Parts: sequence; C-alpha cells; structure tokens
Amino acid sequence: MSDSITPTRRLLLGGAGASLILGTIGPAFAQRRGPLPDDAIDGGYPFDDDLIYRDEAGQLFRKRGGRYEPYDGRSAAPRRQPDLDPLREGSGEARPSGRAAASRPVDDGPIDYARAYAAITDEPFPIAAFNWRRANPVFLRQEIAYSGREPAGTIVVDPRARHLFLVQAGGRARRYGVGVGKQGFAWSGVATVNSKQAWPDWYPPKEMIARTPRIAREVTKLQSGLGVPGGSRNPLGARAHYLWQGNKDTLYRIHGTLEPETIGQSVSSGCIRMINQDVIDLYGRVEIGTRVVVLT
Repeated sequence: MSDSITPTRRLLLGGAGASLILGTIGPAFAQRRGPLPDDAIDGGYPFDDDLIYRDEAGQLFRKRGGRYEPYDGRSAAPRRQPDLDPLREGSGEARPSGRAAASRPVDDGPIDYARAYAAITDEPFPIAAFNWRRANPVFLRQEIAYSGREPAGTIVVDPRARHLFLVQAGGRARRYGVGVGKQGFAWSGVATVNSKQAWPDWYPPKEMIARTPRIAREVTKLQSGLGVPGGSRNPLGARAHYLWQGNKDTLYRIHGTLEPETIGQSVSSGCIRMINQDVIDLYGRVEIGTRVVVLT
C-alpha cells in the first residue's frame, strides 16, 4: 500500500488519547516544523513515532519518521529492561529508565567549538552537529573565573542570565548556556541530583497532561506508565539530571533539547534545557548527590 497515492483514514489506537487521522496520508503528517506552538511540550513538537494506527480495512500501521509502515502487531515500541531503581518513598513518581550510552572521558583541554559541538555518531541515537557559528557566543560552553560563594562541585543556575555554572576548584567555573522556564513556570531553590539518565524516557506529569491535553496523543505505554521513549524525538534529549529536594522529586530536570536554537530563551515548562553536546559534557562531570542552586 502506497501512502503517497492511497486516500484512507487511520485510527490511532491509544485509549483515552485516541484520535482520527483523516485524509491522504503523506508529507502533511510528517514531523512538524516551524514556529513554536503556544502549548509546546517544553518547547517540543508532536512525538508520534511508534504509535499504532488502524485503517478502515483493519490493517495496522506504525508511524516512523512521519511515514506509516505496515505493522505486524509484535512490538509497538522498544522493550525496556526492568527499572532497577525503586520508587522513592513519598515521591509519587517512578524513576525513569534510560539507555546505555558510550563511555566518554572528560575533556579538560581547551574548548574547541568545532570539536565540542560536532556531530556525535557513537551514541544509541545520532546527535546532529550544533551550528555554533550562528549562536550567540555568550551561550556557548566556556571556562570562566568564578567569584561566588558556592564550593567546587556545585551547579549554579542563573535563570536571568540563562547560564548554568559548574563550580570548579581554584576560582573557576564551567559555564553553559541554557533555556529556562517561561513566565509562570520558573522556579528557584536548592535541590540535589538524585539520579542521572542517558537517553531517558519522559513521563509528563499529570498537571502537564491536564494543561495540554494533546500530550495524551503523543505518549505511549512504557514500563513506568504513559510516556515518550528515550531517543532522538524525546524532549529530554541525550541526558537528564533529576532534581530532588529531600525525599521528594521536584519534577524539574536539567536535560538536553531537540531545539538548541532556543538556548538563551525562556521557553520551557520549568526545566533547565541544554544543547545536547553540553548536557553530555556536564553529565560526565556531575556525581549523584551534587548540590544544585537555582537563583531567583
């Protein structure tokens, strides 16, 4: 069956998130591009790969890369290994599962942007090169002098400046540009990196689903509930750091992004987003238990 010439309609199989896809299936239903919608998921676009559709003749299809492929009913999404991290008491949220990533030595040499922001091809999912020449240089990775009060090893986020600092010894810090929460979603305080994940699954909180009902059409059943599988279409990007306060998950993350051009802006739903190459660099330097200070 050719998607390009066969008019049909296909039903998304997804319980409460079901919707009817009408008309000729073709390029019109490819991954959306263009201006950010007002109700974007942390600035993201629809993530409908691996969802299952059925047409009027009963044939099943799975959407991949904006195209519909015949589906044999064997697997709707990649299978995950059991999540070995237990549910933290009082958190109300299960720990997300992730995918193994390449072991990367920390590079403490001079920052060469051509190398730092080059394409990465040895990860479970490819990461495109970031066009650093077109970016505002103030939001590129830098080594700077640090005169603040926080000890080495602390992460300091300055939402007003759109910067994240990893404090180092000797009055130095590694600074990264970040995207921060848009008006009404910003937060501040002190938290701890409770866990880290490479290519994490994303489980949108109930409040986000209630605020943006279309999210129900973009999630699929994963090990810990409805979510978006880790990968190149996941709004958490290549790495995520999960921020807790005491025994409670704040639901805020420091993570990668699908939209590196939004770094330096207030666009997220409260999380701190980074260029994927930068969040990978940070990930290799941060230990579980790291103190995170988000300024007002």
